[in-house]
Amino acid sequence: MKFTLLAFGLIVCLTVSGQHLKPGFDKQEYIELMKVSAQFGDSSYRADLPVPPEYKLEYRSPIVGMANVWELWMKNKDIAVISIRGTVGDPVSWMNNYYAAMVPAKGRLQLDKKMIFNYDLADNPRAAVHVGWLVSTGFLSQTILPKIDSLYRSGIRDMIIMGHSQGGGIAYLLTAYLDHLQKNKSLPADIRFKTYCSAGPKPGNLYFAYDYEVATQGGWAYNIVNAVDWVPETPVSIQILDDYNYVNPFKHIKGFIKKQKWPQRWALNYGYGRMNTPSRKAARNFRKYLGGYLSKSVKKHLKEFRSPEYYHSNDYVRTGAYIVLQPDDGYYKLFPQDEKTIFVNHFHSPYLYLAAKLELK
Repeated sequence: MKFTLLAFGLIVCLTVSGQHLKPGFDKQEYIELMKVSAQFGDSSYRADLPVPPEYKLEYRSPIVGMANVWELWMKNKDIAVISIRGTVGDPVSWMNNYYAAMVPAKGRLQLDKKMIFNYDLADNPRAAVHVGWLVSTGFLSQTILPKIDSLYRSGIRDMIIMGHSQGGGIAYLLTAYLDHLQKNKSLPADIRFKTYCSAGPKPGNLYFAYDYEVATQGGWAYNIVNAVDWVPETPVSIQILDDYNYVNPFKHIKGFIKKQKWPQRWALNYGYGRMNTPSRKAARNFRKYLGGYLSKSVKKHLKEFRSPEYYHSNDYVRTGAYIVLQPDDGYYKLFPQDEKTIFVNHFHSPYLYLAAKLELK
């Protein structure tokens, strides 16, 4: 009996000690992950950002898609980190960002003749996401999923998804993709994913944001932003009346206007047209140039890629739980604001400076 109780206690202790990931924003965890993320940079960029001693690089993917790369790091041999590279100097990497038309958050992409990416990122049929980063997610998933399977078979259950800048945009979509694979029982439900998007741009529309926030609420995903960094403000958001929920006061506005007497009817028609037409035109142009036209350049790099049907919206919104890093006087002395140095507030160093001073209440 004593042996049984002792064995049971040992099992409980091992089980508890094995649960490493905890919900909630962990400042030290974020700082460590940023130093891991910084290793994508060259030797001068990462010179003052050494890898924390408990982290070890296990795998670096080949360059795929639109100059996309990810790395697998292990923390203390029991927490896996999927670290996604951000934008680099390669023009293809920048094209990845500019290819900013939206596509439905559920569907399929033909990445090449043999690679069909079937994806499901949200339950809401009106959810839509950034097509460029979705293409990147599709390519990266080809090596990420086998690694997750290997990790699981070796007993690893705790995994962190980390991405800075463009890597943050991709991290949003990868998180949603893996969450739905778990819901569809294509991935084990007992894998615990925690996501740190850093300087992450806006990944999709409001309906994607709602789904993502429901899936990760409770402290399992964050986007950390420097309040003076312009990257999280992208892509450009264009909201039209069709972007509202089905039940809204604008749905029957034309019928309401027709019931008014002249000259009120004329004035309301004129005002409605002046507000509605420009935003619709802007959304069409956004889709035309950053979707249809830019896809021609994408195809020059991805020879067998087939352009998808674009979603008729560009209502990009900030997504998920935010941790805002607010600069102080010391920050501006260390990182002088100059319009010619457009990334002064975006690189790892300013983020780490502010994160170290962050006081959570």
